[in-house]
Amino acid sequence: MDKYLIREPSTQDLSLVQDSSPVQDSSSSFKRIRVDFNLENLPSDLGLRQKISSYHPNNHDEIRRYYLAKGPCQPPIHDYPISYFSGNPCRFRSEWYVNRNWLENSIDKDAAFCFYCYLFGQDVGKQGGGETFVTKGFKLWNQLLKLDSHVRRVNSAHNQAIKKSEDLLKDKQHIQTVLVKQSNQDKLEYRVQLNAIVDCIRFLLYQGLAFRGNDESQGSSDKGNFLELLKFLGDHNEFINEVLQKLQKNCKLTHHDIQKDIVNAIARETSKAIITDLDNSFFSILVDESRDISVKEQMTLVLRYVNNKGIIIERFLGIVHEQGYDRASNMQGDINGLKTLILKENKSTFYVHCFAHQLQVTLVAVAKNHINIVEFFYVVSNLITVVRGSCKRRDAL
Repeated sequence: MDKYLIREPSTQDLSLVQDSSPVQDSSSSFKRIRVDFNLENLPSDLGLRQKISSYHPNNHDEIRRYYLAKGPCQPPIHDYPISYFSGNPCRFRSEWYVNRNWLENSIDKDAAFCFYCYLFGQDVGKQGGGETFVTKGFKLWNQLLKLDSHVRRVNSAHNQAIKKSEDLLKDKQHIQTVLVKQSNQDKLEYRVQLNAIVDCIRFLLYQGLAFRGNDESQGSSDKGNFLELLKFLGDHNEFINEVLQKLQKNCKLTHHDIQKDIVNAIARETSKAIITDLDNSFFSILVDESRDISVKEQMTLVLRYVNNKGIIIERFLGIVHEQGYDRASNMQGDINGLKTLILKENKSTFYVHCFAHQLQVTLVAVAKNHINIVEFFYVVSNLITVVRGSCKRRDAL
């Protein structure tokens, strides 16, 4: 998996750096070697090749594919060296390559090898000649039947090596292809899931609706607008429903913290869109109160400008939270006052002297000298109490 590996630049054609940790082979104990190499410099003659197991495991498949692409080493030489067996001269013959696509001949060692057993011998075991056709080489030119006996049965080590080479060249069989395919499918399903959740959040924001319900458990009948809207979307889209049903419990992306993160991201993108539309145009800032269903007042900021089409646009930017204090020193004190303590926690918290308290102090001072004013505000106070005690009376005003 290339993305988890960092290839170092090759400074030599074939530089070997010995690893410090020994790894036990099935035949003997040896130190595994990591190789930084150029594939083009790998020897074709099997007599000059290193064993596949001597390379770093992460390079095995790459080396095997390279040799499979080149094919077995079958030099078309007619004048092979002569060896004597019981006084009879014998030598390797080029016609032995016919119907033996696995057969290789090493000019350097004057020996025959098995191309596929060299590549996968360590994975399928030692049968049909053991190391003879992998490292030592076959040299009994007077016993051609022993050469053919290397193939042996259908499930022999030789045929298993051929099967492994065929599977290696099939992209669909390779583990990397399977992982990439699975990864791409996971990415597609995750994107579908995230898009569905974002669409539901955008709809609720656009309509100004609440997200959460009183009970968001699986069997609840009051899960809230968000979960119910997501379920509704899945019921009317088969693919989305299939993705939602496959979600694991810890990967649903429906937690209220994730909802808030997406809402904040949408708010930032909306602000960027407003600023982009505003560009370098003149604008004014409208400051007004915003009152919610609980009759709680908050200061709002609205941008008013003319866009490039000559249309007057008003865009709501956000709600600003403020503080109001009376004249008491423990409230507005610059050293240990409540205002100062809150400002230490949040520098953007604005301090505004309470206008209602200023008015109250003024009215108290005036009322001390005018009995009629005292009676007037007493009646007004009782009237406000009566109106606030009923939603119908409040709406009537």
